Amino acid sequence: MSHPTASPFTDPAAVARYADGPHRNVPGYDSLLRMSRILLAEHVPADGRVLVVGAGGGLELEDMALAHPGWRFDGVDPSQPMLDLAAQRLQSAGVPGDRVALHHGYVQSAPAGPFDGATCLLTFHFVPREDRVPMLAEIRRRLKPGAPLVLAHLSAADGAGRGGEGGAGERDLWLSRYAAFQGASGVPPEHAAKARDKVAAELAVLTPQEDEAILREAGFTDVQMFYMGFAFRGWVATAC
Repeated sequence: MSHPTASPFTDPAAVARYADGPHRNVPGYDSLLRMSRILLAEHVPADGRVLVVGAGGGLELEDMALAHPGWRFDGVDPSQPMLDLAAQRLQSAGVPGDRVALHHGYVQSAPAGPFDGATCLLTFHFVPREDRVPMLAEIRRRLKPGAPLVLAHLSAADGAGRGGEGGAGERDLWLSRYAAFQGASGVPPEHAAKARDKVAAELAVLTPQEDEAILREAGFTDVQMFYMGFAFRGWVATAC
């Protein structure tokens, strides 16, 4: 499995700017982080162990580590520069190094666990459709029975949209709203338009129904949507 476009995760300038990106791109990003750890904390004990898939940058690692000082983490990411950025962020936040282990690679590179919970935030839309069930199955195998997985990524309905037949598709409408949110967050309009076109052309943005079916096929149950921010959706699911 590989990201279809590696440069944003390896280019030094892009990596250095990464921390600003989720706040500009994802409606309610800070709330998404808080909701994610609240959902995990319903089942992860005070001394629990959490797997973080797509841990590069360290934003969710920092958020969870500061909120739950007894949790330990294993983070995995295919980009070494992004993992280096995560390590720097955690060190600056005062998170002890023995609480977080960072692993270069895909989920197969993560320890076998068993983990009390897992997250996969803003990562899954980079994964080709055919790789999603195997990837989720690898996560599930590392979780204790009944452990939660929290994930969020681009996921948009596909239909006729407001204009009916011949009008703009529903997915196009949501992606345009995604670009409008970027513009309202200070991204130059031409950059927001390019980002929207890049998402439409290069990423596997599935419908929410397809995303939920893939979770169930990979062995997760009790799939519940808890978050929607324009073209982004978030779910919590339980490992069998």
